[in-house]
Amino acid sequence: MRQETIALHYGYTPDESAPTTAVPIYQSAAYEFESAEHAAALFNLEVEGFRYSRISNPTNEVLERRVAAMEGGLQALSVSSGQAAMHYAMLNVTAPGTNIVSVPQLYGTTYTLFAHLLPKMGVTVRFAANDSPKEIAALIDDDTRAVYCESVGNPAGNVCDVEALASVAHARDVPLIVDNTVPTPILLRPIEFGADVVVHSLTKFMGGHGTTMGGIIIDSGKFPWARHAARFPMFTEPDPSYHDLVYTEHFGDAAYIGRCRSVYQRTLGSVLAPLNAFLLLQGIESVALRMERHVENARRVAEFLREDARVEWLNYAGFPESPYFPLTQKYLGGRACSIMTFGIRGGLAAGTRFYNALALIKRVVNLGDSKSLACHPASTTHRQMTPDEQAKAGVTPEMIRVSIGIEHIDDILEDLDQALGAAVPERVTAHPGMTARGRSVGARVSTP
Repeated sequence: MRQETIALHYGYTPDESAPTTAVPIYQSAAYEFESAEHAAALFNLEVEGFRYSRISNPTNEVLERRVAAMEGGLQALSVSSGQAAMHYAMLNVTAPGTNIVSVPQLYGTTYTLFAHLLPKMGVTVRFAANDSPKEIAALIDDDTRAVYCESVGNPAGNVCDVEALASVAHARDVPLIVDNTVPTPILLRPIEFGADVVVHSLTKFMGGHGTTMGGIIIDSGKFPWARHAARFPMFTEPDPSYHDLVYTEHFGDAAYIGRCRSVYQRTLGSVLAPLNAFLLLQGIESVALRMERHVENARRVAEFLREDARVEWLNYAGFPESPYFPLTQKYLGGRACSIMTFGIRGGLAAGTRFYNALALIKRVVNLGDSKSLACHPASTTHRQMTPDEQAKAGVTPEMIRVSIGIEHIDDILEDLDQALGAAVPERVTAHPGMTARGRSVGARVSTP
């Protein structure tokens, strides 16, 4: 199946007793056993089946199979949020005294997890000076257990060189873990370029409607855990918490996701509700179509902002002047993602006026909704970071991040234009070549 078809059909076989075309919502906490022997076999992982919805659920299983197939992975584990997915993904490969090497351009809460929470558990996170493979490679040592990046950074908009990062990670026998939330597998499949584990906040583009929290971890099944037993003994040695199970022996290539489910999901319990899995599946059915519109609308918005003198600067990877333009061609097929950042002439004060004047575009911290959204990262998603930490993450005080939705492009541009007018109230002239419904949109500040 191609991506569009996988998104609609993969992973679900209708029950003969109720052959529904929609995936049913299995709203059940537990599942009946045939006998004591059957129960024991299930808990010994000798047979497949469902025991308790904290561990697995039939609705969630369809979601997991579908997203794993879309990413080209072997298996997946769905959890209650993207942050839970990130947390479990890191716990699964680390132990006290070990470290992770990360790019600096991160979502604010991921930074908090890395900079403050994991160190309290004895795991150090080393932030590279930038996202270049050379800087990452310099920080890897014998105690490193993973290299981490966001394929497209939020909100920085940087495009990581996934293939090169995978190469430097694998040269030192560690996996590459990639957050692929922003591009989705419609624009980029990191596993094809060497990533070992992929995580998503399904709340964003995959769900697509701003209604439902969810996260997922996808295991490529390609990292050789058994070959690197000294570095990753948790996969190759008996686990006393699970009747001395050896994950590489029992799960084979799926050892990573098997342990993640058996240890962290079962014990810590960040469970995705079956109703949420159902709602996310509805969003995923249309993700390919939505991404086309997101990308096209974003290109039009970026062109508008680039030509408007009221905009001081614009960070959009789809233009040749962007340092990430070559990577956009390589990894995204030239389809720059629909989040971008910009600063308005007049700095923070003008940016605040612009933000407050938005009418159609929603002022929220979310992204990836079908609706266009705007955020001021320095005061919201990255508020807990110091100015220096914000700068390293690519956040400046005046920065506005927009996530461009699938509304009619003229309506988006008209809202941006009127908000810019409120932000920069000097005398303006019409923006050349940009019209909507017979009226000029986009304005340019008159210059002497």
